[in-house]
Amino acid sequence: MAAARKENAEVIIGTDQTLEALPKGATFVVDFADPETGLRQVMAHCEQFPVDGVIGVDEVTLTLAARAAKALGLKGNEVDVVAAAINKLEFRRTLKDAGLPVPEFKHIPAAATAAEGLHGLPYPCVLKPTGLSASRGVMRANNSGEAEEAIRRIRDILDAPGADGAPALDKDIIAEAFIPGAEFALEGILEDGRLTKLALFEKPDPLDGPYFEETIYLTPPRLSEERQADILRAVQSAAGALGLTEGPVHAELRLDLNAASGDNQGPLLIELAPRTIGGHCGRSLNFTSGQSLEEIVVRHALGRHFEADLSDEASGVMMIPIPNGGTLRQIDGLEAARATLHVTEVTISIPIGGDVIPWPEGFRYLGFIFAVAADPDTVEAALRQAHAALEFQID
Repeated sequence: MAAARKENAEVIIGTDQTLEALPKGATFVVDFADPETGLRQVMAHCEQFPVDGVIGVDEVTLTLAARAAKALGLKGNEVDVVAAAINKLEFRRTLKDAGLPVPEFKHIPAAATAAEGLHGLPYPCVLKPTGLSASRGVMRANNSGEAEEAIRRIRDILDAPGADGAPALDKDIIAEAFIPGAEFALEGILEDGRLTKLALFEKPDPLDGPYFEETIYLTPPRLSEERQADILRAVQSAAGALGLTEGPVHAELRLDLNAASGDNQGPLLIELAPRTIGGHCGRSLNFTSGQSLEEIVVRHALGRHFEADLSDEASGVMMIPIPNGGTLRQIDGLEAARATLHVTEVTISIPIGGDVIPWPEGFRYLGFIFAVAADPDTVEAALRQAHAALEFQID
């Protein structure tokens, strides 16, 4: 909303909750669980309050946003393309059918028994719900015992209320061979199918399981230009295979740094979502234009020109990891963390008295630490120093 206001654009929010504080026409209730009902609600509101662009912000809203954009004749991706991109199983199938490199994978339908689900799994493997995000429900299994436990836990997660308060509609699971290597994330934007890199993040902490809670994102990455070009090509190829042509994309990849550049076993896509990076992480990016990531996305949706050059300084964000589950009672060291050299901001996401749920069942970080410095090494050190100053009492 702040980004749209900076662009002198009025915002209309479609949400599943009534927002009384906003003026008439600025918000309306949408049924995201029923696509046909949701589309009728969007179209009815837009008849009275016309719009020039539609932006979906997460997996819950992306498909309906695509349907609405198409119905309104606005810029956007095809509905089936968006649906395939955000479904982990369809994403893998699409890339495989296009001849792009993918790990070995197996579909475990919701109706499959544990024995059927375990048959033929490639170990070590990673089991994931096909429709969730933020690493929720993602688990590594090294053998059949661990895989059986992972399937049970994922099914419990899918039956529990999610961020929107409702159980997941998609109960399927995908199991795929574990991809070794360093992990990176690319933030980009598509215009008529052409990918523009906005930022390439390095994830310096190993993400080897058993769960995949993320911590630090750094940009620019400590990676050769040649390797960075490999990643950009891999994301462009995947976007083309899916049929994505417009709007923001957030890609996550694994890269074997010991493989030769151009090797088919170089960058392997983990996901390619037609949205921006989640949470507050986009605030770590500093563009020379002075625009935020969200402002760039708004400008694209409105057909306006945008500048995509990042500042020469390095920047980064730490998603504060959860040490244990329980109720958050107290936070110590906030002043010291905020006073750390090169740290620009420390925010806390869970209020005192709030529930703290570790991954893989959880989907909320304790907070975020942001830093800016001359180089990635200094940024990483500042983030770790600030985090070390924090103490969370959770019981």
